[in-house]
Amino acid sequence: MPKALSKSPSFAKRLVAWQKQHGRHDLPWQSSADPYRVWLSEIMLQQTQVVTVKAYYDKFLKRFPTVSALSSASLDEVLGLWSGLGYYSRAKNLHRCAQLVAHEHGGVFPNTKDALQTLPGIGPSTAAAIASLCFGKREAILDGNVKRVLTRLHGFGHDLSVAAHEKALWQIAQDVLPHQESDMPTYTQGMMDLGATLCTRSQPACERCPMQDICVAHHEGRASHYPVKSRKLKRSAQVMWLLFARCAKGAVWLQQRPTKGVWASLFTCPIFDSEEALLASLPKPLHNKLHFAPAFVHVLTHKDLHLHVAHLAMRTEQSLGDGGQWWGVQDWPNLGLPAPIRQLLLA
Repeated sequence: MPKALSKSPSFAKRLVAWQKQHGRHDLPWQSSADPYRVWLSEIMLQQTQVVTVKAYYDKFLKRFPTVSALSSASLDEVLGLWSGLGYYSRAKNLHRCAQLVAHEHGGVFPNTKDALQTLPGIGPSTAAAIASLCFGKREAILDGNVKRVLTRLHGFGHDLSVAAHEKALWQIAQDVLPHQESDMPTYTQGMMDLGATLCTRSQPACERCPMQDICVAHHEGRASHYPVKSRKLKRSAQVMWLLFARCAKGAVWLQQRPTKGVWASLFTCPIFDSEEALLASLPKPLHNKLHFAPAFVHVLTHKDLHLHVAHLAMRTEQSLGDGGQWWGVQDWPNLGLPAPIRQLLLA
């Protein structure tokens, strides 16, 4: 059986050395220790793959090169740039956080985990990442990659759905940190890199891992059993009927969604719970002009949206009800739009 990780002083040194030689060094947010850039990348990387984030990250920095620039923008503009990245509450928290940093912290991010956690959208792991990567603080991150690495290394088979067990894993993560603060940025990046490139969810590359001799899961041949999390969030389904109206000049009828619920605060076609409700919203002479496309499913994290789209070609920009307006082809691309709505508009 491998020696217990907590009793292996070489762990942090091995990880730092491995990251310097084999870790990722081409990520755009690694080029500086600017808290604004690290914070932006950390928020975007929540629930989103690196390959997707790169394009959005560059686009955001070109439009908002500083936290002050982001704080001065309207929420609609931020949501417009975020459109297609998903999890739109992140964009709202991003905007609110930028405003607080600009107006209450003099445009400077706090340098401690505790202070960072007081800002909107920054949880314990994100705060630790900023504190360690930018300020060299001895703070442990515990995102999905790190949970996988540590539970496999330790053979930590406790259910992480239980708060006490996750707290215990936090303590393990803190115990194995390097003693020198100067090593913290490389160590933290190394933890993320190890989980993302070698200690992957399926088919981990144990033969190339610098920790295989002290990894309990590798010794047991049970890497796929870690981490353990029994509580699964239940999936649900929702049916939506969309009225996609476009006039002869290309303008489309859109309305802003409520601040809560699916696609909160984003711009969409009018949405109805049923075909009957959609028809009832229109004058009867327009009913014969509707064309119903085949339904399709748009998958959210915990919900499947069954979308029925009624296409309506209009000659003029007549009103189609309260709460909406016509948006020209030069205007709607800049709005915050859910991915399926943007796809409809681009078709």
